[in-house]
Amino acid sequence: MAKAGVRDTLRLRPGDGVLPGPRDTPVGPTGKAEAAEAVTAIKTRLGELQEALWAEKRRSVLLVLQGMDTSGKGGVVRHVCGLVNPQGLLVTGFGAPTRAELRHDFLWRVRKRLPKPGYIGVFDRSHYEDVLVARVDEIVPEEVWRARYDEINDFEASLTESGTTLVKVFLHLSAGEQRKRLIARLTNPAKQWKYSPADVAARARWSDYEHAYEEAMRRCATDAAPWYAVPADRKWYRNWAVANLLLETLEDLAPVPPAPTYDVAAELARLTDADPLG
Repeated sequence: MAKAGVRDTLRLRPGDGVLPGPRDTPVGPTGKAEAAEAVTAIKTRLGELQEALWAEKRRSVLLVLQGMDTSGKGGVVRHVCGLVNPQGLLVTGFGAPTRAELRHDFLWRVRKRLPKPGYIGVFDRSHYEDVLVARVDEIVPEEVWRARYDEINDFEASLTESGTTLVKVFLHLSAGEQRKRLIARLTNPAKQWKYSPADVAARARWSDYEHAYEEAMRRCATDAAPWYAVPADRKWYRNWAVANLLLETLEDLAPVPPAPTYDVAAELARLTDADPLG
């Protein structure tokens, strides 16, 4: 079972002025081995809850992952979402909008990838890019991206009302750790494909992105769709924290599989007393 208080500890509330530091461990394990053991211990329970959610087919969960380049969005998908049955997952990575997507409003492509009842959806980047990159790179005028905060809040409120629980995670990475990870990509031929010169261009605007993230989270942290700030410099802590955010969310939903529509005793008799294959 998840340790109590992960959501409460990492949740951002209106008026919060300080995020947990990128290397902090504000709740839970303080070492890599302890964290790995804890994640392994919750795998079975996560699987049970996901199976019940799938069987129930009434509600869904949407895990939104945001953070600077190399903050570990893909790592969370691999190490945390890999704990559950992929058949019940819908993972989407959002890059720059295509020409077709640009002909629609910014939420159009997001709506197409929302999880159906029974699923856990995962967004690697999301609709928040339209108040982050669009703001920092001045892709749209200020009055356009500012209006999007209210649109996002309305959109997320409609999702929760229709049965989707949002878990919005900001992976808080330090500039120093990002530099190490970018260098590691460049110096490893097997990882060079993950590097882009655009990563350094975005890094040069680190302060602008910090302000953009701070305002987006402040303006769009609601009771229905809160933000959680996860320290991301330590990969083992990042994975533990997101796994437990997901577990606590599913525990709170407490999905229950539907009752059988057949006579259980009669079916047991068919397979014992009257089984033609004996």
